[in-house]
Amino acid sequence: MGVKKRIVLFASGRGSNFCALADAIQKKQLPNAEIIALVCNRKDAPALLEASSRNIATHVINSKDYRTDKGFDRDSYEAKLLETSLGLKPDLILLAGYMLVLGRKMVEAFPRKIINIHPSLLPKFRGLHAQRQALESGDSMTGCTVHWVTEGLDEGETILQAQCPILPGDTVETLSQRLLPLEHKTYIEAVIKVLKELK
Repeated sequence: MGVKKRIVLFASGRGSNFCALADAIQKKQLPNAEIIALVCNRKDAPALLEASSRNIATHVINSKDYRTDKGFDRDSYEAKLLETSLGLKPDLILLAGYMLVLGRKMVEAFPRKIINIHPSLLPKFRGLHAQRQALESGDSMTGCTVHWVTEGLDEGETILQAQCPILPGDTVETLSQRLLPLEHKTYIEAVIKVLKELK
């Protein structure tokens, strides 16, 4: 089987995509990969508990520690994030509900090695509140997109997309709930696809 590909996940919150990917590895759906670490920008992120329960190493770079009177010191935060990431030597970095935009130095250090999932059919509804944007648009269909991360917000090349209908009476909550299992499935399929192509 050879050496397993080293995967690092970045998360900010509950970590549902992290759990889905970790479970897929445990079930041998991703037999040639291992999650070597979870990196969080919040020390109270539930994803940290999920990682600990699976004996996966965690690294917290608390973004609140980088807030000053002048705002968020993104350069210092990113320098620490880059240092941590380089030390982990990942083959792939997967963003799983990571709520900060990665800057140029991170993206350049890991070209075509960082993947994100976004809850819309990109290029539609980039950024925050994608489900709300989809509902307000009047569209009958939305979905999720797994894509390569670039400096531009949700602008990277698409790896895989999946569609989800918007039903009459849908709210942000009901649409989000229906999208979540689709996100998990699509992310796993996209990672399988990328790992097959990874040298």
